[in-house]
Amino acid sequence: MDTTQLAPQALASSQTAIAADLRQLGINFNHWYAVARSRDLTHTPLAVTLWQQAIVLYRDRQGQVQALEDRCPHRQVKLSHGQVVNGEMECAYHGWRFGQAGTCTHVPYLADNQKLPTCKIRVYPVQEQNGFIWVFPGDDTAATAKAPLPLPEWDHLNYIATVAIIEAEAHYSFLIENLMDMYHGHLHDSYQAWADPVLQDLAATSEAVHAHYAAQSYYKIDKIWSVSQLFFPALRRLHPEPLDVSYLYPNWRSTLGQDFVICCLFCPQGPTRTRAFLIHFTSLNAFHRLHKLPVWFRRWVRDSLFGSAQKLLDGLVEQDVVMIEEEQQSYLQNPQRRGPELNRALLSVQRLIRQQAQAGE
Repeated sequence: MDTTQLAPQALASSQTAIAADLRQLGINFNHWYAVARSRDLTHTPLAVTLWQQAIVLYRDRQGQVQALEDRCPHRQVKLSHGQVVNGEMECAYHGWRFGQAGTCTHVPYLADNQKLPTCKIRVYPVQEQNGFIWVFPGDDTAATAKAPLPLPEWDHLNYIATVAIIEAEAHYSFLIENLMDMYHGHLHDSYQAWADPVLQDLAATSEAVHAHYAAQSYYKIDKIWSVSQLFFPALRRLHPEPLDVSYLYPNWRSTLGQDFVICCLFCPQGPTRTRAFLIHFTSLNAFHRLHKLPVWFRRWVRDSLFGSAQKLLDGLVEQDVVMIEEEQQSYLQNPQRRGPELNRALLSVQRLIRQQAQAGE
Protein backbone atom coordinates (compact mmCIF):
# COMPACT_ATOMS: atom_id res chain seq x y z
CA MET A 1 0.00 0.00 0.00
CA ASP A 2 1.33 3.44 -0.95
CA THR A 3 0.61 5.51 2.14
CA THR A 4 1.26 8.75 0.26
CA GLN A 5 -2.21 8.31 -1.34
CA LEU A 6 -4.06 8.12 1.98
CA ALA A 7 -6.03 10.96 3.50
CA PRO A 8 -4.32 12.59 6.53
CA GLN A 9 -6.62 10.88 9.06
CA ALA A 10 -6.21 7.47 7.43
CA LEU A 11 -2.45 8.01 7.12
CA ALA A 12 -2.17 8.78 10.82
CA SER A 13 -4.20 5.66 11.66
CA SER A 14 -1.98 3.53 9.41
CA GLN A 15 1.17 4.90 10.99
CA THR A 16 -0.13 4.28 14.52
CA ALA A 17 -1.02 0.67 13.68
CA ILE A 18 2.43 0.05 12.22
CA ALA A 19 4.27 1.73 15.06
CA ALA A 20 2.24 0.16 17.90
CA ASP A 21 4.70 -1.50 20.27
CA LEU A 22 7.41 -1.29 17.59
CA ARG A 23 9.87 -0.02 20.19
CA GLN A 24 9.46 -3.19 22.25
CA LEU A 25 9.89 -5.77 19.51
CA GLY A 26 12.71 -8.28 19.70
CA ILE A 27 14.91 -9.47 16.86
CA ASN A 28 14.74 -12.41 14.49
CA PHE A 29 17.38 -14.71 15.96
CA ASN A 30 17.75 -16.67 12.73
CA HIS A 31 20.27 -14.26 11.22
CA TRP A 32 24.00 -13.72 11.57
CA TYR A 33 24.91 -10.73 13.75
CA ALA A 34 28.28 -8.97 13.95
CA VAL A 35 29.20 -8.89 17.65
CA ALA A 36 32.86 -7.80 17.60
CA ARG A 37 35.77 -6.77 15.42
CA SER A 38 38.32 -9.50 14.76
CA ARG A 39 41.16 -7.36 16.01
CA ASP A 40 39.47 -6.99 19.42
CA LEU A 41 39.64 -10.72 20.15
CA THR A 42 43.22 -11.66 21.02
CA HIS A 43 44.41 -14.27 23.53
CA THR A 44 41.95 -13.22 26.24
CA PRO A 45 38.18 -13.89 26.33
CA LEU A 46 35.80 -11.22 25.10
CA ALA A 47 32.32 -10.75 26.56
CA VAL A 48 29.57 -9.59 24.20
CA THR A 49 25.80 -9.25 24.47
CA LEU A 50 23.31 -10.00 21.71
CA TRP A 51 19.68 -9.27 22.59
CA GLN A 52 19.98 -10.07 26.29
CA GLN A 53 22.11 -13.15 25.66
CA ALA A 54 25.54 -13.04 27.30
CA ILE A 55 28.17 -14.67 25.06
CA VAL A 56 31.89 -15.21 25.54
CA LEU A 57 34.22 -15.28 22.55
CA TYR A 58 37.67 -16.84 22.64
CA ARG A 59 40.27 -18.32 20.32
CA ASP A 60 41.19 -21.98 20.52
CA ARG A 61 44.67 -23.44 20.01
CA GLN A 62 44.32 -23.08 16.23
CA GLY A 63 43.33 -19.44 16.56
CA GLN A 64 39.74 -20.20 15.51
CA VAL A 65 36.96 -18.24 17.17
CA GLN A 66 34.61 -20.10 19.52
CA ALA A 67 31.42 -18.71 21.06
CA LEU A 68 29.89 -20.05 24.27
CA GLU A 69 27.15 -18.99 26.61
CA ASP A 70 28.88 -16.64 29.06
CA ARG A 71 27.95 -18.65 32.15
CA CYS A 72 29.74 -21.23 34.21
CA PRO A 73 27.05 -23.82 35.09
CA HIS A 74 28.79 -24.51 38.42
CA ARG A 75 28.00 -21.23 40.21
CA GLN A 76 26.40 -19.27 37.33
CA VAL A 77 29.16 -16.63 37.11
CA LYS A 78 30.50 -15.27 33.85
CA LEU A 79 33.08 -17.39 32.08
CA SER A 80 34.49 -14.23 30.52
CA HIS A 81 36.04 -13.36 33.89
CA GLY A 82 38.38 -16.29 33.35
CA GLN A 83 41.12 -17.13 30.88
CA VAL A 84 41.88 -19.37 27.92
CA VAL A 85 43.92 -22.44 28.87
CA ASN A 86 44.98 -24.98 26.24
CA GLY A 87 42.34 -23.62 23.88
CA GLU A 88 39.52 -23.96 26.42
CA MET A 89 37.65 -21.52 28.65
CA GLU A 90 38.65 -21.70 32.30
CA CYS A 91 36.33 -20.19 34.89
CA ALA A 92 37.97 -17.65 37.20
CA TYR A 93 36.01 -18.87 40.25
CA HIS A 94 36.96 -22.55 40.65
CA GLY A 95 39.01 -23.30 37.55
CA TRP A 96 36.47 -25.48 35.79
CA ARG A 97 37.18 -25.68 32.05
CA PHE A 98 34.84 -25.91 29.11
CA GLY A 99 35.69 -26.92 25.56
CA GLN A 100 34.20 -25.84 22.28
CA ALA A 101 31.40 -28.41 22.65
CA GLY A 102 30.21 -26.58 25.79
CA THR A 103 30.94 -29.51 28.11
CA CYS A 104 33.11 -29.54 31.22
CA THR A 105 36.55 -30.98 30.43
CA HIS A 106 38.48 -30.34 33.63
CA VAL A 107 37.94 -29.71 37.35
CA PRO A 108 41.25 -29.10 39.15
CA TYR A 109 40.13 -30.65 42.44
CA LEU A 110 38.24 -33.63 41.01
CA ALA A 111 38.76 -36.68 43.23
CA ASP A 112 39.77 -40.06 41.81
CA ASN A 113 36.37 -41.51 42.62
CA GLN A 114 34.46 -38.60 41.03
CA LYS A 115 33.36 -38.12 37.44
CA LEU A 116 33.35 -34.89 35.50
CA PRO A 117 30.05 -33.02 35.83
CA THR A 118 27.71 -33.57 32.88
CA CYS A 119 26.54 -29.96 32.82
CA LYS A 120 26.64 -28.21 29.45
CA ILE A 121 26.37 -24.65 28.23
CA ARG A 122 25.13 -23.37 24.90
CA VAL A 123 27.47 -23.27 21.92
CA TYR A 124 26.77 -20.62 19.27
CA PRO A 125 27.56 -20.95 15.56
CA VAL A 126 30.28 -18.39 14.88
CA GLN A 127 32.17 -17.11 11.85
CA GLU A 128 35.08 -14.74 11.36
CA GLN A 129 34.67 -12.87 8.11
CA ASN A 130 35.75 -9.52 6.65
CA GLY A 131 37.24 -8.18 9.85
CA PHE A 132 34.28 -9.04 12.07
CA ILE A 133 33.07 -11.89 14.26
CA TRP A 134 29.53 -13.05 13.51
CA VAL A 135 27.27 -15.08 15.78
CA PHE A 136 24.06 -16.93 14.89
CA PRO A 137 21.80 -16.85 17.98
CA GLY A 138 18.87 -18.78 16.49
CA ASP A 139 18.21 -22.38 15.52
CA ASP A 140 21.60 -23.98 14.84
CA THR A 141 20.16 -26.00 11.97
CA ALA A 142 19.18 -22.80 10.17
CA ALA A 143 22.65 -21.23 10.34
CA THR A 144 23.94 -22.80 7.12
CA ALA A 145 20.95 -21.47 5.16
CA LYS A 146 21.90 -17.88 6.01
CA ALA A 147 25.09 -15.88 5.53
CA PRO A 148 26.60 -12.77 7.12
CA LEU A 149 26.18 -9.53 5.21
CA PRO A 150 28.75 -9.56 2.38
CA LEU A 151 31.45 -6.89 2.67
CA PRO A 152 33.43 -7.35 -0.57
CA GLU A 153 35.04 -3.93 -0.13
CA TRP A 154 36.76 -4.91 3.14
CA ASP A 155 39.72 -6.74 1.59
CA HIS A 156 39.53 -5.03 -1.81
CA LEU A 157 42.60 -2.97 -2.72
CA ASN A 158 40.41 -0.25 -4.23
CA TYR A 159 38.56 0.68 -1.04
CA ILE A 160 39.71 2.59 2.04
CA ALA A 161 37.81 1.61 5.18
CA THR A 162 36.94 3.51 8.34
CA VAL A 163 35.03 1.97 11.24
CA ALA A 164 33.05 3.76 13.95
CA ILE A 165 31.29 2.10 16.88
CA ILE A 166 27.73 3.19 17.65
CA GLU A 167 26.63 2.82 21.28
CA ALA A 168 23.07 4.05 21.75
CA GLU A 169 20.77 3.74 24.75
CA ALA A 170 17.84 3.11 22.46
CA HIS A 171 15.85 0.42 20.67
CA TYR A 172 17.41 -0.67 17.39
CA SER A 173 14.38 0.54 15.41
CA PHE A 174 15.35 4.16 16.11
CA LEU A 175 18.79 3.59 14.60
CA ILE A 176 17.63 1.88 11.41
CA GLU A 177 14.98 4.57 10.88
CA ASN A 178 17.70 7.18 11.24
CA LEU A 179 19.87 5.42 8.66
CA MET A 180 17.06 4.96 6.14
CA ASP A 181 15.86 8.56 6.44
CA MET A 182 18.02 10.67 4.13
CA TYR A 183 16.03 13.79 5.00
CA HIS A 184 17.70 14.13 8.39
CA GLY A 185 20.89 15.51 6.80
CA HIS A 186 19.76 18.87 8.15
CA LEU A 187 21.27 17.72 11.45
CA HIS A 188 24.79 17.14 10.24
CA ASP A 189 25.87 20.42 8.65
CA SER A 190 29.55 20.14 7.61
CA TYR A 191 29.66 16.37 8.25
CA GLN A 192 26.97 15.63 5.67
CA ALA A 193 28.08 14.00 2.42
CA TRP A 194 24.95 14.87 0.44
CA ALA A 195 22.21 17.47 0.11
CA ASP A 196 18.70 17.87 -1.36
CA PRO A 197 17.63 14.19 -1.32
CA VAL A 198 14.40 13.24 -3.06
CA LEU A 199 12.90 9.77 -2.60
CA GLN A 200 12.22 8.48 -6.10
CA ASP A 201 11.69 4.75 -5.72
CA LEU A 202 10.86 2.32 -2.92
CA ALA A 203 10.78 -1.48 -2.97
CA ALA A 204 10.14 -3.88 -0.10
CA THR A 205 10.31 -7.63 0.40
CA SER A 206 10.08 -9.92 3.42
CA GLU A 207 13.87 -9.56 3.87
CA ALA A 208 14.71 -6.02 2.77
CA VAL A 209 13.67 -2.44 2.04
CA HIS A 210 15.38 -0.58 -0.80
CA ALA A 211 15.07 3.19 -1.15
CA HIS A 212 16.46 5.18 -4.07
CA TYR A 213 17.04 8.89 -3.62
CA ALA A 214 18.25 11.49 -6.09
CA ALA A 215 20.70 13.75 -4.28
CA GLN A 216 23.56 16.20 -4.53
CA SER A 217 26.94 14.90 -3.36
CA TYR A 218 29.61 17.10 -1.81
CA TYR A 219 32.38 14.70 -2.84
CA LYS A 220 33.85 13.53 -6.11
CA ILE A 221 36.74 11.09 -5.77
CA ASP A 222 38.21 11.18 -9.27
CA LYS A 223 41.78 12.42 -8.69
CA ILE A 224 44.48 11.28 -6.29
CA TRP A 225 44.16 14.46 -4.25
CA SER A 226 40.35 14.06 -4.07
CA VAL A 227 40.66 12.09 -0.84
CA SER A 228 41.66 15.38 0.82
CA GLN A 229 37.99 16.38 0.56
CA LEU A 230 37.43 14.18 3.60
CA PHE A 231 39.61 16.55 5.61
CA PHE A 232 38.99 19.99 4.03
CA PRO A 233 35.32 20.98 3.54
CA ALA A 234 36.29 23.96 1.37
CA LEU A 235 37.33 21.56 -1.40
CA ARG A 236 33.87 20.01 -1.71
CA ARG A 237 31.53 20.89 -4.59
CA LEU A 238 27.92 19.79 -5.01
CA HIS A 239 27.04 17.62 -8.01
CA PRO A 240 24.20 15.14 -8.75
CA GLU A 241 24.64 11.55 -7.59
CA PRO A 242 22.26 8.64 -6.94
CA LEU A 243 21.86 7.74 -3.28
CA ASP A 244 20.69 4.21 -2.53
CA VAL A 245 19.99 2.88 0.94
CA SER A 246 18.88 -0.64 1.87
CA TYR A 247 17.71 -2.28 5.07
CA LEU A 248 19.01 -5.81 4.53
CA TYR A 249 17.61 -7.19 7.75
CA PRO A 250 19.23 -6.98 10.25
CA ASN A 251 21.87 -4.73 8.66
CA TRP A 252 22.06 -1.64 6.45
CA ARG A 253 23.99 -0.72 3.31
CA SER A 254 24.13 2.46 1.24
CA THR A 255 25.96 3.80 -1.80
CA LEU A 256 26.52 7.40 -2.88
CA GLY A 257 27.34 7.39 -6.58
CA GLN A 258 30.49 5.42 -7.35
CA ASP A 259 32.60 6.99 -4.61
CA PHE A 260 31.24 5.75 -1.29
CA VAL A 261 29.79 2.64 0.31
CA ILE A 262 28.59 2.75 3.91
CA CYS A 263 27.41 -0.27 5.90
CA CYS A 264 26.02 -0.62 9.40
CA LEU A 265 26.21 -3.98 11.17
CA PHE A 266 23.63 -4.22 13.94
CA CYS A 267 24.17 -5.88 17.31
CA PRO A 268 21.00 -5.10 19.30
CA GLN A 269 21.77 -5.75 22.94
CA GLY A 270 18.34 -5.25 24.46
CA PRO A 271 15.09 -3.27 24.25
CA THR A 272 16.82 0.00 25.13
CA ARG A 273 20.42 -0.57 24.06
CA THR A 274 21.92 -0.97 20.60
CA ARG A 275 25.49 -1.49 19.48
CA ALA A 276 26.46 -1.26 15.83
CA PHE A 277 29.50 -1.05 13.60
CA LEU A 278 29.40 1.72 10.99
CA ILE A 279 31.82 1.11 8.12
CA HIS A 280 32.69 3.80 5.59
CA PHE A 281 34.39 2.76 2.34
CA THR A 282 35.98 5.34 0.04
CA SER A 283 36.43 4.03 -3.50
CA LEU A 284 39.70 4.31 -5.42
CA ASN A 285 38.20 2.74 -8.54
CA ALA A 286 38.57 5.95 -10.52
CA PHE A 287 42.38 5.93 -10.13
CA HIS A 288 43.28 3.74 -13.10
CA ARG A 289 47.01 4.43 -12.90
CA LEU A 290 47.04 3.28 -9.30
CA HIS A 291 45.62 -0.09 -10.39
CA LYS A 292 48.71 -0.73 -12.53
CA LEU A 293 51.11 -0.40 -9.61
CA PRO A 294 52.45 -3.42 -7.67
CA VAL A 295 49.98 -5.11 -5.33
CA TRP A 296 52.23 -4.58 -2.31
CA PHE A 297 52.21 -0.82 -2.94
CA ARG A 298 48.44 -0.68 -3.41
CA ARG A 299 47.99 -2.65 -0.19
CA TRP A 300 50.30 -0.21 1.59
CA VAL A 301 48.26 2.75 0.30
CA ARG A 302 45.01 1.14 1.41
CA ASP A 303 46.30 0.19 4.85
CA SER A 304 48.01 3.56 5.40
CA LEU A 305 44.74 5.38 4.71
CA PHE A 306 42.63 3.09 6.93
CA GLY A 307 40.56 5.30 9.21
CA SER A 308 41.01 8.42 7.07
CA ALA A 309 37.32 9.31 7.46
CA GLN A 310 37.33 8.80 11.26
CA LYS A 311 36.63 12.39 12.22
CA LEU A 312 33.79 12.58 9.71
CA LEU A 313 32.26 9.29 10.83
CA ASP A 314 32.62 9.95 14.55
CA GLY A 315 31.02 13.36 14.11
CA LEU A 316 28.02 11.87 12.32
CA VAL A 317 27.61 9.17 14.96
CA GLU A 318 27.82 11.60 17.88
CA GLN A 319 25.11 13.82 16.45
CA ASP A 320 22.83 10.93 15.52
CA VAL A 321 23.12 9.19 18.89
CA VAL A 322 21.93 12.32 20.72
CA MET A 323 18.77 12.39 18.61
CA ILE A 324 18.16 8.63 18.80
CA GLU A 325 18.49 8.55 22.57
CA GLU A 326 16.13 11.51 22.93
CA GLU A 327 13.59 9.66 20.81
CA GLN A 328 13.91 6.64 23.11
CA GLN A 329 13.46 8.74 26.26
CA SER A 330 10.44 10.46 24.77
CA TYR A 331 8.92 7.08 23.99
CA LEU A 332 9.54 5.80 27.52
CA GLN A 333 7.90 8.90 29.01
CA ASN A 334 4.85 8.67 26.77
CA PRO A 335 4.60 5.59 24.49
CA GLN A 336 1.34 6.84 22.94
CA ARG A 337 2.74 10.15 21.73
CA ARG A 338 3.87 9.88 18.11
CA GLY A 339 4.48 12.48 15.45
CA PRO A 340 3.39 12.22 11.81
CA GLU A 341 5.83 10.50 9.44
CA LEU A 342 6.13 11.86 5.89
CA ASN A 343 8.91 9.57 4.63
CA ARG A 344 7.16 6.45 3.31
CA ALA A 345 10.47 4.52 3.39
CA LEU A 346 10.26 4.46 7.19
CA LEU A 347 6.79 2.93 7.14
CA SER A 348 8.20 0.09 5.04
CA VAL A 349 11.09 -0.27 7.50
CA GLN A 350 8.67 -0.54 10.41
CA ARG A 351 6.68 -3.24 8.62
CA LEU A 352 9.85 -5.24 7.98
CA ILE A 353 10.90 -4.99 11.63
CA ARG A 354 7.51 -6.32 12.68
CA GLN A 355 7.55 -9.15 10.12
CA GLN A 356 11.04 -10.26 11.10
CA ALA A 357 10.33 -10.06 14.84
CA GLN A 358 7.23 -12.21 14.39
CA ALA A 359 9.14 -14.68 12.22
CA GLY A 360 11.71 -15.08 14.96
CA GLU A 361 9.22 -15.82 17.71
